[in-house]
Amino acid sequence: MDINQLRCFISVGKELHFGRAAQKMEMMPASLSRFIRLLEEDLGVRLLNRSTRNVSLTAEGALFFDDASKLIDQFDALAKRFKVGLKDERRTLRIGAIDSAARGLVPALLNLFVPLHPHSDIHIIEDKTINLIPKLKSGWLDMIFIREPQSIDASLAVRFITRESCVLAVPIQHALAARERVAVADFQHEAMIIPDRRTRPHSHDLTMSLFKLAGFTPHIAQFAEEKQTILSLVAAGLGLAVVPASYRTMNSDSVSYIALDLPEQIKGLPLSIAWQKGNEDRFLREMLRLLHEHQRELTDKL
Repeated sequence: MDINQLRCFISVGKELHFGRAAQKMEMMPASLSRFIRLLEEDLGVRLLNRSTRNVSLTAEGALFFDDASKLIDQFDALAKRFKVGLKDERRTLRIGAIDSAARGLVPALLNLFVPLHPHSDIHIIEDKTINLIPKLKSGWLDMIFIREPQSIDASLAVRFITRESCVLAVPIQHALAARERVAVADFQHEAMIIPDRRTRPHSHDLTMSLFKLAGFTPHIAQFAEEKQTILSLVAAGLGLAVVPASYRTMNSDSVSYIALDLPEQIKGLPLSIAWQKGNEDRFLREMLRLLHEHQRELTDKL
């Protein structure tokens, strides 16, 4: 079944006459009849009742006519849209971001971008790095804000942005909750909630490295994958967690966030932007420009 067969059938269905339908289609009646016969053979159903004087739709043909007509209208509208061009239409910019970037950097960057492009549509997908990279490669996303993995597909361009600072999340009733700053030695004996390394390798490794560099071994109470799960476990008193500073507004009625002294070897969680090489989309280029020109103010509080 192809679009030309559908057009032939719709024409006959409207005219109920092969001669008039063929004339409108600017083709020979025999060719028109052959197209419809091929359509019926492909579907395995008779769509038209034919006689020497009359043509009518079968019951199946009437049902097929309605849906085929809608499909042709959609096809023609789509073709017209792209033949005319999309210059005057609202452009959709699809951004993927890990949770901390979706809460911190991305909103600040959009505050600069949107006033310059008020007619743009922004779609933001929050997910983990391992899920965002395939979506970028497939074309579903225009850019992604991620923790850059050790190796990344050669088709992607990556630019390092900054390292996000980290804080210690503790239950609000915890003895450390009143502290302004802590070091690993202050919570070396506490149970820890640690991110799953398979899905959050940078966050997992940061917590483990903090303890290792201080000469301690963490007491791991639970591995967790989602940020909300980690904070809920902390709120329930099941352990403490090292999290990005952008989490500080979450669960604030049950979790306290304390500034964390990091050794020189650990400077926080890396944040990068990635896009497809060769993508010259003007909105992508504008985002990269704004990020470059305003990087200091955009990352100052991360």
